[in-house]
Amino acid sequence: MNKLTLLTVLALSVGFVFAKSPRHVSLRAESMGGAHVAVVDDKEALHFNYAGLSQINRLGNYDYRPEQGYYPRNWIGDMRLTIGGAGEFSKFLSAYSDVNDVQDMFKKAQEDADIAQTSRTSAILDSLVKNPKYIKILNSHDHKTLEMRLKIDAEMAFHNFGAAFWMNGSVAPYIDGGLILPYFVVDTFYIDAMAQIGGAYEIMQNKLSVGLGAKIVKRHKTEMITLGIANYKTIVDSLEQQVDNATDDFFDSKTFSFGLDLGVLYQYNREIRFGASLRDIYFKSLAGETLIPNFTIGANYSPKFMNSNTGFGRKFNVAVDFADMFNADRNYKFMSHLNFGFEIEQTLFAIPGLNNEIRFISLRLAGGFRGGYPSAGIGVEVLRFFSFEAATWGEERGYYTGQDENRIYMVQASIGF
Repeated sequence: MNKLTLLTVLALSVGFVFAKSPRHVSLRAESMGGAHVAVVDDKEALHFNYAGLSQINRLGNYDYRPEQGYYPRNWIGDMRLTIGGAGEFSKFLSAYSDVNDVQDMFKKAQEDADIAQTSRTSAILDSLVKNPKYIKILNSHDHKTLEMRLKIDAEMAFHNFGAAFWMNGSVAPYIDGGLILPYFVVDTFYIDAMAQIGGAYEIMQNKLSVGLGAKIVKRHKTEMITLGIANYKTIVDSLEQQVDNATDDFFDSKTFSFGLDLGVLYQYNREIRFGASLRDIYFKSLAGETLIPNFTIGANYSPKFMNSNTGFGRKFNVAVDFADMFNADRNYKFMSHLNFGFEIEQTLFAIPGLNNEIRFISLRLAGGFRGGYPSAGIGVEVLRFFSFEAATWGEERGYYTGQDENRIYMVQASIGF
């Protein structure tokens, strides 16, 4: 395996520490601070509140739901194939370059030690004296974290029905610098794969919707491994073994689990709706972990004067959620559960008079706060078929609210309608 291949393997591996339950990453929702349980007017209902499937082909449709006819029409369905990723690429590439420099230093020190018939430790110290840049490199890698996320989604949603298959790959590595022997440590390595299906049912003259979904989840998990940076061959061999283990064990039924999602959505009036969901009700542990159900309640306000379903349609939402209420595992405080945000979507180029069914370019801007940390995002849709999105948000990496922010920057592209 050459160095380019090693770089590719590392890039596919580095990621983040998962929550206890596998979590789908929606850039639309994350850019709104994660407040989405009462928004759910597209395929994201599959992941936040199945009752929201009742909204598809109803918003902006005067025949089916006249009290919400002023929304931009959301077509007959929502089908997308999406790939996305996140990571500090410049930080990763600089770390890779620095690791190569350290490896060269150790190799040269070993050669000097063999010639002088002295210990390698003495030769390393002599190299550090002659080349101060190595000391700076080692000091900069004192528990230096590297991150990347990868996701693949295949989703389809229609009025009152939807299904999806998605995968997330991640790992939580860091580098520990040391004057004698620096280490590359892979804390945890995950691959999560989920298949889900569900539907919604409308009652009370279409003001109240209830949703139910089922899912099967597979998680591959590898425990901590520690690799000496000084030995390039050791890193290569160890990473090859981890990839082989992940491939060999991926279809092991012992790490499959089954779960249910429940949701309700209530349209209080033409501008306000409330939502609640109880998700991740698993019937067995997943990869040895007990999964905590996610109970979330929220509200969405969409003022009529800000919405339009003319040819140049516009949609505006303001939402707030109190999320993951059962999770007190990390001494979370009130703000850790509070998410709120807004979004505005505007059609920039369309054929007027066709009820927004032929729109060429639409732009969505969003912002908010997730657990006290700011979030923002942008999305562009072209011909209804191509979508490009970018978002940033913060996640709590510490053990109390506001201790240690993990800032995520993610982009994705999708095709579909």
